[in-house]
Amino acid sequence: MKLSTRGRYGVRLMLDLALHYGEGPIFLKDIAERQGISGKYLWQLINPLKAMGLISSQRGAHGGYVLGKAPESISVKEILQILEGSLCLVDCVDAPSFCERSSSCISRDIWREASKNLQQTLENTTLAAMVSRQKEKRQDETGQ
Repeated sequence: MKLSTRGRYGVRLMLDLALHYGEGPIFLKDIAERQGISGKYLWQLINPLKAMGLISSQRGAHGGYVLGKAPESISVKEILQILEGSLCLVDCVDAPSFCERSSSCISRDIWREASKNLQQTLENTTLAAMVSRQKEKRQDETGQ
């Protein structure tokens, strides 16, 4: 599995919202500027995340976007599944019928185990954990 730009940028979008959690709605153009991602591209990512309740929007002069749930309750796995679909490394892990050798294939067993480990890591990594790591990284860079 190779993450697409859609998945990587979606995680960056959600991390940006998490970094500003509790500060009120954030304008899409502000996120776009901070992340170096076009507003049009971010707009395409917001719709599926909003449909699944991970992002909420507010209209009006003081409108914008906020997380739909607390950062500690949103995992990277959840974000990526919405934007990427399956997180399995190869098709036969999700769909054994994809390959006639699935039932006797040792390689499939390895891919299934690797996929499980990847998914576990992504499930255990929440936006709150990413915010914490981001703040630590900034402190390390500034020496404060």
